[in-house]
Amino acid sequence: MSVIKTEHLTHTYSQGTSYEQAAVSDVSLEIESGEMIGVIGHTGSGKSTLIQHFNGLLRPTSGNIYVDGEDIWEKPKEIRRIRFKVGLVFQYPEYQLFEDTVYKDIAFGPKNMGLSEEEIDQRVKEAALFVGLKPHHMEKSPFELSGGQKRRVAIAGVIAMNPEVLILDEPTAGLDPKGRDRILGQIVEYHKERKNTILLVSHSMEDVAKYTEKVLVMNHSRVAMFDDVETVFSRSREIESMGLAVPQVSRVFLALSEKGWPVPANVYTVEQAKTAVEKILGQGGGANA
Repeated sequence: MSVIKTEHLTHTYSQGTSYEQAAVSDVSLEIESGEMIGVIGHTGSGKSTLIQHFNGLLRPTSGNIYVDGEDIWEKPKEIRRIRFKVGLVFQYPEYQLFEDTVYKDIAFGPKNMGLSEEEIDQRVKEAALFVGLKPHHMEKSPFELSGGQKRRVAIAGVIAMNPEVLILDEPTAGLDPKGRDRILGQIVEYHKERKNTILLVSHSMEDVAKYTEKVLVMNHSRVAMFDDVETVFSRSREIESMGLAVPQVSRVFLALSEKGWPVPANVYTVEQAKTAVEKILGQGGGANA
């Protein structure tokens, strides 16, 4: 069963003015429970506007959005309940930290859910553990932490609400490679344990290829592709024509394939590249190189 479904979803900014612009146009898609999905698209493609509809932060100009089969705008006064089901972590979420301790920041969401103090405490500790925060961090001011630690606090604050769907908009933006790998690794572990649905919005094709199972490609306010990772990255030339950079290893293998080398054209991770090269060498393919 789909956890999120849209039907002819359209969102137009400044409607009825000379600045009118459709950010999302006639999007119909279904996201299944438990999927790990990468969301990509050039700046202005509509991806950020689209994901803000999934938990009701934006209301569509036309069309419908369903969460667990429920039209989220059928009862507008209950939209807050939907936001507990679909958690959204914004790009640079550390700018949203405001409490005087890490513990209080993580606890903010669960408190607004009306949970008991015991349940709140349990959720805060579990969320902190998921993102790699230590007990000694909990009573510190979040503003004393490093950039990567602040990012983890913000992510923990959403995880603590135990959403069915977790949406992360560029969660590694501005982090160094080590910090990026740590956060993405923790998100993957969280997904494996909770079996919930995760949408990862990213400009890094390498991260999308490595960590997700399906890819949603937005282009000019519409869904250009939505399929498993292998199928999407096998259309590298189309992706590049949209102004997106496919993984470097994909570009190398695609170019080799187009020049007649006996290599697969749909390689999108270093591990796949290694396997392909070893297979060719094992068959004696390196003798003519």
